[in-house]
Amino acid sequence: MPKSRKTVDVADSYAVRLMQHLVVPTFVIDPKRRVVIWNRACERLTGVAASEVIGTTKHWQAFYETRRPCLADLVARDCPEQLPEYYSEYAARGHNGLGFSAENWCVMPKLGSQLYLAIDAGPIHDEAGHLIAVVETLRDLTDQKRAEMALKELATKDGLTGLSNRRSFDQMLVTEWARAQRTQKPLALLFVDVDHFKLFNDRHGHQIGDECLRAIADVVSRHAVRPLDLAGRYGGEEFALILPDMDCDSACAVAEEIRGAIMALQIAHGATGAGDHVTLSVGVASHLPSGADGGPDRLLGAADEALYVAKRLGRNRVICAERVLAEFAALGRETAAVPAPGRRKSA
Repeated sequence: MPKSRKTVDVADSYAVRLMQHLVVPTFVIDPKRRVVIWNRACERLTGVAASEVIGTTKHWQAFYETRRPCLADLVARDCPEQLPEYYSEYAARGHNGLGFSAENWCVMPKLGSQLYLAIDAGPIHDEAGHLIAVVETLRDLTDQKRAEMALKELATKDGLTGLSNRRSFDQMLVTEWARAQRTQKPLALLFVDVDHFKLFNDRHGHQIGDECLRAIADVVSRHAVRPLDLAGRYGGEEFALILPDMDCDSACAVAEEIRGAIMALQIAHGATGAGDHVTLSVGVASHLPSGADGGPDRLLGAADEALYVAKRLGRNRVICAERVLAEFAALGRETAAVPAPGRRKSA
């Protein structure tokens, strides 16, 4: 009896029978990217029976709603340059036969719920070095990923309002400042302060004060509409909004929308020395950073000073930093010194 046959029936091979019983979800495609093995663990993970995909190139349907390559397809095509296009986390292990690794959220249409999968795909070559198959294995890391996301949420979000906390906001401001320097596009910053909030708390109590802050945070966050916009709680009753690629006039328009939206809520204030309803003062600054600017301190100082002027001029208004010097002259205030961020006290 011959030791081996030149052509082996894959479905009947000993190796395949072993693979079918692996607890690790695994599938195999041939050089034409047709599925030749779809093991039982893969059936359980995806909800897709082997009979639905064997002999086809439809394995992507187990993971995604629209056609796109799986990691095994990229290995078969030797396309490591496409990894960033399709995967949030990835590694190409070079042209040494080890293949690719990646992680990704997958839609899992048959299951009706998303899974975060760690994926490894490696080629199998014959003695002549020709590709004969690609093996892809899958690990479900959904619970671990959600735990990581929850921890990140705790580390980056303000517990009361759900906006970015001060630390996260400061980090993003530095990142966006650096991006503005590279792209030479303006970066706008809004400081939003609740007028007479201490009086509000004294009159209505801290629980109602917290409800007021949450309502204002909701309005501010609704104006962070673009992917890189970021709303944060800067401290106490002060909020901040990063608006990349926006000049001062456009940022002032956003600030006026926020101020008007809070007035429309008609949150009762009524404390002595304040108006009937809660209002906001907003300082706005926008700057096109140069290489000599260093960090975003200049932008922070300008927005902070604009907010100071808004308070001095009677509150419930938006002031753009470019008008600050003129306003200061009218007030007879020294213009030489600009307070550092955090030096101004809210009121």
